[in-house]
Amino acid sequence: MKGLKIVVIGGGSSYTPELVEGLLLRKKSLPVSELWLVDVEEGKEKVEIIAELTKRMMKKENVDTKVFTTLNRREALVDADFVITQFRVGFLDARAKDESIPLALGMIGQETNGAGGMFKALRTIPVIFSIVEDMKELCPDAWLINFTNPAGIITEAIINDAKYPKTIGLCNNPINMKYEIAALVNTDVEKVRLELQGLNHHNFITKVFVENNDITAMLYDSLVNNPEFAIEVPFSKEYLLGIKAIPNDYLKYYVDTAHMLEKLLEQYHEGTNRALLVKEVETKLFEKYKDPNLDVKPTELSKRGGARYSEAACQLIDSIYNDKGDIQYVNTQNGKAVSNFDENYVIECACVIGKDGAKPLPIGSFDQKLMGTITNIKAFERMTIEAIKNKDRNLAIAALCMNPLVPDEKLAKEVFEQLYEAHKKYLPEFK
Repeated sequence: MKGLKIVVIGGGSSYTPELVEGLLLRKKSLPVSELWLVDVEEGKEKVEIIAELTKRMMKKENVDTKVFTTLNRREALVDADFVITQFRVGFLDARAKDESIPLALGMIGQETNGAGGMFKALRTIPVIFSIVEDMKELCPDAWLINFTNPAGIITEAIINDAKYPKTIGLCNNPINMKYEIAALVNTDVEKVRLELQGLNHHNFITKVFVENNDITAMLYDSLVNNPEFAIEVPFSKEYLLGIKAIPNDYLKYYVDTAHMLEKLLEQYHEGTNRALLVKEVETKLFEKYKDPNLDVKPTELSKRGGARYSEAACQLIDSIYNDKGDIQYVNTQNGKAVSNFDENYVIECACVIGKDGAKPLPIGSFDQKLMGTITNIKAFERMTIEAIKNKDRNLAIAALCMNPLVPDEKLAKEVFEQLYEAHKKYLPEFK
């Protein structure tokens, strides 16, 4: 039987050992013959460190997968079966600017939301488009599994603008919430199923099932009336009672904006932010990774974030390759799942996963209490994609005005100019 060829673009990421662990746990169902780790010149040292650790992990498990590293993406992509994208244009230094520059202007700076999220998308979309063009030529039947943030807007751009339908966007947030709920109701995680309404990092759990029994009302009552029994949800009881849904954690930036801004400004005035903290963790991780005696994923990786990344990614690949027909939570086109939302738009939802990809479970329609914020963010996403495609500075600024985390048009223009100046080596000239 022909083995699988998996290509990881951003192979020098500190997350990669987690991905390798997930593949090794599925070595009987996923016969990976080649694993290619691709990076850019600035990431050469890291990708080589990751490759050596990967080889040790493979040897420990008696797996004879061939591990390759390259800075030549096209070399790696030839006849690939699965391509995983997990890169960050500009590395963590760029993320630090995405966070600090908006904060200096008095607005939230965050990796996937607001102005910072927009500029991560602006830097990423041209690169992802060039990857897709290479895939169309070199591995047109491959599945593209996108983990690159902001995952929703990037997946939207790939499917609807780069026209590569064999794409699924992935985030570890839904699977983490599923585990939390399973622990809360003291049941096996495989028995839990969620209904999600919304977009990546901007969705709501509207139904919870255990073995097809709807426990939404019981769980919701526990969340709002019994704090000791509750998942840690950073929202007021009144808000939860009003929307009758459990918001994604990232909604805190939109509904608890003043408080979140205050917390982020405290870090900013102390001279730090999340990106700089992650950078410290990564430095220590790579020192660990260099150890020639290390042949397992180190426990310290959990401090990096991205918990259960490997489970989400490898379970998705396993289910496509083996046509499992199980339910997972991914970013894909709406199709007929939501009647009051454009069929082509990418949403994050429960899907049946098999050899043909992701098939969304029917939702009916988005709840009107949630529809406004979902539609607003989708408009922001679409405007951002069009702005980078057309190199249109005015449209990019208008998109920022659409985002609730940008207070007014003057600040939208100012934050755009400052972020553009900070990142212009990674961006085209805007008209």
